[in-house]
Amino acid sequence: MHEFDWSSIPNALPFLWEGMKISLKITVSAVIFGIVWGTLLALMRLSPVKPLSWFAAGYVNLFRAIPLVMVLLWFFLIVPHLLESLFGFPRGSDMRLSSAIAGFALFEAAYYSEIIRAGIQSVPKGQMGAASALGMTYGQAMRLVVLPQAFRNMVPLLLTQGIILFQDTSLVYVSALADFFGAAYKVGDRDGRLVELLLFAGAVYFVICFTASRIVRYYQNKLKTA
Repeated sequence: MHEFDWSSIPNALPFLWEGMKISLKITVSAVIFGIVWGTLLALMRLSPVKPLSWFAAGYVNLFRAIPLVMVLLWFFLIVPHLLESLFGFPRGSDMRLSSAIAGFALFEAAYYSEIIRAGIQSVPKGQMGAASALGMTYGQAMRLVVLPQAFRNMVPLLLTQGIILFQDTSLVYVSALADFFGAAYKVGDRDGRLVELLLFAGAVYFVICFTASRIVRYYQNKLKTA
């Protein structure tokens, strides 16, 4: 029977915290870029201009049909070579973090796009008609009337997707990047306490994600009663 020994964890906390900072950096960067690019994709998909609509639909369907770990592996293998050739980056530069952020951001944008598109469509069409009656252009009506209402309704879903993204950051192990999960695995493997470190990492993920989900639930209930 396995005898648990948690003595490796206290000394490993600084290294684990560095890994957590990488996980949070990927999460925040991917959420911000994913929402911005996802909003543009949603607007393109709802556009009457067919080439824009087809491009957005193709992008969303492509990324939603490919496993995330495969996307991360592609970016890990391809992005460094592109940056070296296009911008003259030194050969052998460590691009693992940049590649992971780019992969997560572009992948998550496909999911954010669908959330945002549904949010836009949930706004009553009369709002657009009223904005037009006030002399607003389509762009002004979308920016000043429709999108603010849509985002207010979408915040819980956007935050929930962000929690899922944080959990998925553990997949950067494919590029040997020392995120929180990767750091815990390395410490456990080094000290021969892999079970303890993985249990500890799982507990930390649970506490963070459960707390975040409760905050989202609280905000969602406030929206319903507002």
